[in-house]
Amino acid sequence: MTNSTKLNVELLLTGNELMSGDVIDSNSAFIAQELGSLGLEVTRRVTVKDDLVMLSEEISHQSKRADILIINGGLGPTVDDMTAAALAMAANVEIEQHPDAMAHLLDWCQRRNYELNEPNKKQAMLPKGCDVVLNETGSAVGFTMNIHGCQVYTTPGVPSELKHMLTNQILTHIQHKFSIQDTTHVSRFQVFGLGESTIQAIVNEHLSDWPDTIELGYRAAMPNLEIKLTTHHQQAHDEKPTWHKKLTDILGAHVIGEGKISMAKSLIDVLNTQQKKVTFAESCTGGLMSSFVTSESGSSNVFEAGFVTYSNAMKTKLIDVPPATLAEHGAVSEAVVKAMLIGALNKSGADVGVAVSGIAGPNGGSDDKPVGLVWIAWGDTKDVRTAALYLPLGRRYFQQYVATAGLDLIKRHLLEIQPPPQYLDTRKATI
Repeated sequence: MTNSTKLNVELLLTGNELMSGDVIDSNSAFIAQELGSLGLEVTRRVTVKDDLVMLSEEISHQSKRADILIINGGLGPTVDDMTAAALAMAANVEIEQHPDAMAHLLDWCQRRNYELNEPNKKQAMLPKGCDVVLNETGSAVGFTMNIHGCQVYTTPGVPSELKHMLTNQILTHIQHKFSIQDTTHVSRFQVFGLGESTIQAIVNEHLSDWPDTIELGYRAAMPNLEIKLTTHHQQAHDEKPTWHKKLTDILGAHVIGEGKISMAKSLIDVLNTQQKKVTFAESCTGGLMSSFVTSESGSSNVFEAGFVTYSNAMKTKLIDVPPATLAEHGAVSEAVVKAMLIGALNKSGADVGVAVSGIAGPNGGSDDKPVGLVWIAWGDTKDVRTAALYLPLGRRYFQQYVATAGLDLIKRHLLEIQPPPQYLDTRKATI
């Protein structure tokens, strides 16, 4: 059995767009996280522009140091896609048409009724002696070969294609080739409304005997927080579910759910279970709550209409907010969000809903209604609840936090969860 933590793993990312900043690298983070499931740690990451000589030299250098080298990008049909040629140069082998790569290209084109053109054929020209790693979603195959004692894997730059290839094929190949048996296990769950320091304080107080063999980690994913539990050997794997449950029990309803579930998906699941529909009346969030929900599969079962009423005139015209209420209290007020919610419920026929009106900034605030103030109303026609929060955040973060809070509050309403979330107290506006 190989001790996976002693394997030297390096990454090479290619592309002028990465060097210029036109594209932000997220692929290397994904690769590193997935390799972590095998107990592998990336020791070096290098980014090189689209230059054949530079790429070839870097591949040669890294392959002489590393046990595993993963190259990301440069597999496409254009002249700036140079990974195959650079790897062939580093390995001192010829480029030739690979029959499996060509068969993949022909099948890919046939299924889409495309004609295979000359530029696309370039994707079948691979280093002699390599093995193809099939691409489930794209036209460019990956490939793997051993040079200088290093196993090199090439992967597409398109994130969705990379994810399929890495998780479905390359990780399995690595695990078998290097006889990795005692793998690292990572469990994740999502939390909203509690920060890292607060959660750590809760752990210190209530779970002071937390075992060293279960690593507790945090990753802010705006506005959620991902908690990660990592173990490296079988005994810790076996113990982890018990401690996982202890932690989620303490955090209570602040836990959104397991894995990478979104707040919107967790709300949809509750609505489906209760066979209810939701609506939203949004001002400062500009339709973000509706967008969050409709980005999830199954949303059509629980959502039929939302209302983006940014101006006072549209609040009156679309959801019947009385002009007198707006004139007396102003758009950012308890009275107005209550009227917005009732109007949206009546217009849509939904069972429950959320209404928000606030000042996202950076301009538009006043002494009595500062930037960062938001009023939220949630519930149904017989039970409307409200809260005023003060969120002195950047405009984008403000909108995301408010939209997520709205989804959280209506989910708690549906499930009749008590006590209320901590953020209603810690972020309460004093007006």
